[in-house]
Amino acid sequence: MLSNIGMPGVILILVVALIVFGPNKLPEIGRAVGKSLREFKKATEDITEDIRKEISEEVKEIKQEKVDLKK
Repeated sequence: MLSNIGMPGVILILVVALIVFGPNKLPEIGRAVGKSLREFKKATEDITEDIRKEISEEVKEIKQEKVDLKK
């Protein structure tokens, strides 16, 4: 999505943000956006890790069942 914007688009967005919010509010907004992105990234990493653990446990159970069936 953002890869299609390009450098002129980013500059235009920054200029519009500067006009709309003013130079005093931009650092606050930047920090808030950065914090939100970090929290979102951490949440997605946590979900991914939970899914990997679940899959790993399922694979172990299936392998154990396979060994038990061979006996």
